[in-house]
Amino acid sequence: MTSREDRTAALVAAAKAKSGKKTDDAEQAIRRLLKRGEPVTFQAVGREASVSHAFLYNHPDLRARIERLRHNARPAQTGTPPTDSENTLIQTLSLQITDLKKRHRTEVQALREALEQAHGENLELRRELARRGTPTPPTTAKTIGPC
Repeated sequence: MTSREDRTAALVAAAKAKSGKKTDDAEQAIRRLLKRGEPVTFQAVGREASVSHAFLYNHPDLRARIERLRHNARPAQTGTPPTDSENTLIQTLSLQITDLKKRHRTEVQALREALEQAHGENLELRRELARRGTPTPPTTAKTIGPC
């Protein structure tokens, strides 16, 4: 072997040793995270083992293990289901809101009808004044539009 081939072989061996060491570090990091009850994620393992995300993603065994542990650790539901008293309270408040909305619509409709009637009476009085020949005062009132 030439000295160049020796150096290349030495570099390859060193790279394999370094990769093996980092793989062992990642495995130990996963064990430590599990022992502490912390979530096993790529970020947590990378931080714990001092390896990059790319290293973890590029090693199929590590990647599969982290993905499996991450998936298994996810809770089925994020929140707790409401209790019966909470359900009753929600239903009661919902009914009250529905009733208030209905009353509000009824009151607004009644006010609009009263306003229409007042406008009609005002128009009749102006016409009566015009027929009698009495000058009508200038109108400064503004019509209120729908709410």
